[in-house]
Amino acid sequence: MSNRLFQGIIHQMKDAIDRTIGVIDETSVIIACSELGRIGEVNENINTETLISTVPFVINGDTYKSFGNNSKPEYTVFVQGNDDYAQRYVQLLAVSLASIKQYYDEKYDRSNFIKNVIMDNILPGDIYLKARELHFNSDVTRACLLIKITSKTDVSAIDIIQNLFPDKSKDFVININETEITLVKEINESTDSKDLEKLASSIVDTLSSEFYTHCVVGIGTSVTGIKDLARSFKEAQVALEVGKVFDTERNIISYDNLGIARLIYQLPTTLCDMFLNEVFKRGSIETLDQETLFTIQKFFENNLNVSETSRKLFVHRNTLVYRLEKIKKLTGLDLREFEDAIVFKVALMVKKYLSANPTKY
Repeated sequence: MSNRLFQGIIHQMKDAIDRTIGVIDETSVIIACSELGRIGEVNENINTETLISTVPFVINGDTYKSFGNNSKPEYTVFVQGNDDYAQRYVQLLAVSLASIKQYYDEKYDRSNFIKNVIMDNILPGDIYLKARELHFNSDVTRACLLIKITSKTDVSAIDIIQNLFPDKSKDFVININETEITLVKEINESTDSKDLEKLASSIVDTLSSEFYTHCVVGIGTSVTGIKDLARSFKEAQVALEVGKVFDTERNIISYDNLGIARLIYQLPTTLCDMFLNEVFKRGSIETLDQETLFTIQKFFENNLNVSETSRKLFVHRNTLVYRLEKIKKLTGLDLREFEDAIVFKVALMVKKYLSANPTKY
């Protein structure tokens, strides 16, 4: 499509410039030219090394200038001659063609379209019209993975992820901001959350082991239909936010597996404060030291089994019972009772949530 776009501009400008002008792509092929017979010709003067140049240069009497929207120029415009007029013409053409291509990409590019969908920057009624215009398959199943870079490195994370998922007709890698990248991945209907977690794990491992770049990944639920991609993206965002509060040691968090943490995260802080005040005596939860909290954590991990917990803690059974009795006196909750254990577990999560200083409400 860029070929026809450039040829239209070249055709309009050839009479005004009155010189041979054209555009060469990164494979050294002339894709647009005022002399139609030269289209498709290979220009051996242009290669990947000459494309790097950001200033006009002269080869065999013609003046060249590279341009493109990416950090690496994709095209070179040329003008017949090496005089001052050729220098001016080639720079004007490079600016014009680069601007037109950028406008075209923003209007028609599928990746930009997907970005507008997930960021809610397009009206719901326009989504399917735009999808048809771009011949975009709207009925397949997709999922959003939000990759947050947590360590700064010299490598470009988005380039690495794009190389991992090169099929641009099915998978879309979108730059959200300086630290966040979204992968919109086409999947089978049978793909479950475990499969998506394996996919996320491969991204984390590749960035970490080969490029020393650390990241965390939030996984939204799979959706069928392009309109619901915004929901999957928001779920991936929530997964990262909730994981930052409740699962600080994990680098892959799936929205499907957030459990009760998702519910707590959506509660107003005033309601959380009321809950803690009703469940505990004022200040009692703050009186629990780190050793006691570690004991409680292990007790929960071992399904409220006193014997198994004492074995894992390398303490006598009676010592553990003594600690549980102490907790009961301080809080009024007996962790050996299932209902009290549930209340205590939720209360600890609520306390952790409040300690993260949420500002949503």
